[in-house]
Amino acid sequence: MIYFISVCVYKKISYFQVMFPAFFHHLSLVLYQVLECVGVNPWVVERRRHTFLHREAAWDVHVHQAGLDRTNFHFGSQSEGTTTPGLQSDTDQLSTQNNINVMFSWADWQRGRLNLLMVREEDTPPQHYLLQGIRSFIPQPVTHIDHPDFVTDSQGRVFYSNMTVVGLSAAHWGDEHRRHGPSNSWSDDWDYVLALYCKTLPSEIMSWFTKMQHGYWPSQETLQAARLCGCFLVPDGHHGSVNQEIEWRITPNLIERLLMFSLNMVPIKCLVVLKMLKKQEFFKHIHCENCKFTTFHCKTALFFTLNRTPPTLWIKHRLIECIVRCLQTILEFLNQGEFPHFIVEGVDLFDGKLCRECQVSLEPAIQGMIQDDMHVLFHLQSDDLGQRLMALPHDVRPYPGDDVNAGICGKLARDLFEHYLAHVRSVCSRLCNNAEADMITSLNNEINILESLAVNARTTQYDNNYIKFVVKYLTSVKASVTSSSCIQSGDPFPQDIWQLYGESLNTDVASSKLKLASMHYCRGELWRAASVLNEVEFDLDDSVQPVCGCGREPANDKLPKKFCEYTVQNDSHEQLAKKLAFCVRFLREEKFCAPQFLWCEMYRAVGDDVDHRDFNERHWMDWAEVDARPFLLYLQYLTYRGLGVRHRQLEAFHGLEDIVLSLDKLKQLYHWETALNLLGHCWELEGDVQRALRVYKASLLLRPRNNAANWHKQRLELMLNN
Repeated sequence: MIYFISVCVYKKISYFQVMFPAFFHHLSLVLYQVLECVGVNPWVVERRRHTFLHREAAWDVHVHQAGLDRTNFHFGSQSEGTTTPGLQSDTDQLSTQNNINVMFSWADWQRGRLNLLMVREEDTPPQHYLLQGIRSFIPQPVTHIDHPDFVTDSQGRVFYSNMTVVGLSAAHWGDEHRRHGPSNSWSDDWDYVLALYCKTLPSEIMSWFTKMQHGYWPSQETLQAARLCGCFLVPDGHHGSVNQEIEWRITPNLIERLLMFSLNMVPIKCLVVLKMLKKQEFFKHIHCENCKFTTFHCKTALFFTLNRTPPTLWIKHRLIECIVRCLQTILEFLNQGEFPHFIVEGVDLFDGKLCRECQVSLEPAIQGMIQDDMHVLFHLQSDDLGQRLMALPHDVRPYPGDDVNAGICGKLARDLFEHYLAHVRSVCSRLCNNAEADMITSLNNEINILESLAVNARTTQYDNNYIKFVVKYLTSVKASVTSSSCIQSGDPFPQDIWQLYGESLNTDVASSKLKLASMHYCRGELWRAASVLNEVEFDLDDSVQPVCGCGREPANDKLPKKFCEYTVQNDSHEQLAKKLAFCVRFLREEKFCAPQFLWCEMYRAVGDDVDHRDFNERHWMDWAEVDARPFLLYLQYLTYRGLGVRHRQLEAFHGLEDIVLSLDKLKQLYHWETALNLLGHCWELEGDVQRALRVYKASLLLRPRNNAANWHKQRLELMLNN
């Protein structure tokens, strides 16, 4: 019976003439429940989508602050909600340059803009276009090169090169720059594409709307919305073309995302299983080094299957049947040696991805899965899916409170605020590098820009959440910079300084309060400092998650269970702030609000250390950055030392020592070398110079460059030698 299913494709037997085993219904329900437990459920899918829409908004506001005219999007598995922790999907971001007007026809020309006309030659590969330069003040082709981004062809025509984007990315990220097809990034886990937007859909996409009139899916409402989406051109020439460096590939990402967002849970679960099969089973039968069957092939097979089959198929107790139907679709394309794009006409997705030899080797593997009644599902290792299938229904926890789903929510929350803090770090870096401007004036300008954006009618709730966060954070910086200037000069504090501190105290559970306490300490107001520190100590319990935007990742990335459970039911920015502890950051302009020992962190480079900083470190290593918990204990040690409360001083000292000397706790820190340096200073103040020197040497052993311990080590060695 199952063999009959596998040969239906070749004999062109209708999908609806095939009978499936009765046990598929029971297995489908079990598989459906298992997928619920590993993050493929309506609740987590929705959380993923909202998180990445927040991230998109943060990018857009951030680039607007920086004076850039770009719009940013997240596409792919993470933003669609079609992934699980075990699939380890990367993050896909696409950014469009809005200052360029892409013309599909002369009617799209705009005066005063950089205009590019989409051109196809007889030998231009499918899905690709050349972009011809058109004058800004008259609709005529550019006849000579007056810009480094343009090149000429043999006929003297001027075209926009796709290599410009590669050059920009390489200059931006330096040695960390990586290129994979059209994507350019600094990490293997992140794909960043700088693209161009075309509001007019080309003919090879418009023909899709006509074809879709006769299928079961998508709906007419979805098709109507898709007509308004436009498309992107990404800098990716065809692998076999002589014009590879001036070809741009059209991609309908917005339409694809619209299609994915229109799906219910059954096709989403079906796609996740296909990805698991692809990751574990398909690749075994692909032997060529440059060949690969991708997740986009799986998504496209799902789209075709949805279009060909009635909605009555896509219900939970027929999930296994849906998976088999998708595998049959893949078999059909393997058999014919061509895998069509669902939306763009004339495109073969096997071209440049899977050679004919690998296609032939993949066919029997997929046939075998179907013939074996999909027993392969019991052997899937991603997220322990196979073991979970065999355990059900005896050992299943209800979502959303189980460990996996709670862990996903915790990670999404942490990563969102790391994303926010990275943007704030970039803003602070830009302001600090503007030597001509007064820091307070610059901060006021940034805050005013953000507040004016917040009242814009086009601003979304996603934008406003990020804007509120950044305004609050920059207000904290403004309060600290103002205080630092007053402490340095001995001037009285302005009347509004306490209002500034008050407006910024709940950025998170610890960092802004710790900066307030540090300011009180530096002013000699020790009892006030102690009072704030006691409040932070009470709030900084084991349910709080450390977060930093420095670009580092702790060696121990496990999130506190209580934090993850909290994020299940509390996902607003205000609620999450109660369980997040940002690293404490002091700019050089704030240094008189920081203990003097931390000043060395602002000048940590020795010799050519600056040349050995990565892309992210170049933004923050001229500041002092320290994890909240070690800084709390260090500041308590200093404060109670000044107050003469020895037992509280020793409590803080032993607490800091416990963090630093415990490898597990040290691995949870973002800035563990700074924590070691703080402990070394405590040993100095305790009068044990030899112990302090050993701690500084340990810090250097772990991070020999760009470490303030170099200064402390030299200072103590000089002291001991004299």
